[in-house]
This record gives sequence, structure tokens and C-alpha cells, in this order.
Amino acid sequence: MPSSPTPSERERTDAEIRAREKEEQAKLPYKWTQSIKDVDVAVPVPGNLRGKDIEVVMTKTRLKVAVKGQPPVIDGDLTHAIKVDESAWTLETVSGGGKEVSIHLDKSNKMEWWDAVVTNAEYKIDTSKIVPENSKLGDLDGETRGMVEKMMYDQRQKEMGKPTSEEQGKMEMLKKFQAQHPEMDFSNAKMG
Repeated sequence: MPSSPTPSERERTDAEIRAREKEEQAKLPYKWTQSIKDVDVAVPVPGNLRGKDIEVVMTKTRLKVAVKGQPPVIDGDLTHAIKVDESAWTLETVSGGGKEVSIHLDKSNKMEWWDAVVTNAEYKIDTSKIVPENSKLGDLDGETRGMVEKMMYDQRQKEMGKPTSEEQGKMEMLKKFQAQHPEMDFSNAKMG
């Protein structure tokens, strides 16, 4: 049975994977970044082009970016769905006299990382190695926020050696049952 890699071996392997991914991503004809909420893509184009020379087609599940009359730079199914009404593109001037098509894609599912912009991308990233930016509780939807606040409360309770919210609920149920059945002996009752 093979042994688990040591922390230094794991670090070295992770560094090699990151270096390979960086190299592969540099070979793409565009640059892209993401947060948990959105994806931004930058496609370099010649500085003499105008918006009317660019073709960008965005649907919920597909993206095509091309200079009119040329093969597309990106043309494929998106890795995951987007909110088309919240997504947009612009043609921007960049330093050095060139331009880039800047595309903002608003993720439909704001709880997943993308391994590529489109499914037919030549290179993909390992999303298990993404270290997410810190988010604020206010950024979360109500249900997720409630769940995170409960988890944080339970963690604090455990650290102080106090019962979690679930354990408190069980104790309350036991107290109610004891009040309804005073004739029963609960001295040896164990919570588990």
C-alpha cells in the first residue's frame, strides 16, 4: 500500500501543478479570471478595431468571440450557465496601443468554480486548489447566511465547551418530556 505524500512532497507537487497550469493558461489566446460570483475574460485584438468589427454572442450556456471575417477566438459551450442579462462585453484600449474585448460573465450558480471558460478549452485548471477570497456574510443569500451563522455559533460553543444548537434543542426536548412525565426517573439519561 503506497504511503501518503509528506507535506513537503505535496507542496512541491502543488507548485509543479500551479506552474504547469500557469504555462498552459498563457498559451490560450485570451486571459481569464474568476471569483465565486463571476468570470472575466480579456481577448486581445488589434488597436485599429472598433466595436462594430467584433462579434460577441452570449447565451446562457454558450460564448462566441470573434473579429468579424476571422475564425473565432472563443467558440463553445460555457463550463457552467451564466445570467445573460447580468453579463456584458466592452472594447477597451490597453497600454501599448492595442485593444481588448473585455467580457464579464455573471455566474448562475455563485457557489461553484469553473475549470475553464468553455468546455472545449484546450487547458483546464484544478479547481480543488483554488483558495477563495474572504467573503462577507452580507454577500451571501439569506439561507446560506443563516447556515453559515449557525455553523459559526456551533463552532464557538464547542470551543467554549458549551452545547451546540442541536444539543441545546435535544436538551429542551428532554426538559419538556421531563415536565410532562414527572413520575419517570431521568437521573441516568445521557445525551448523545
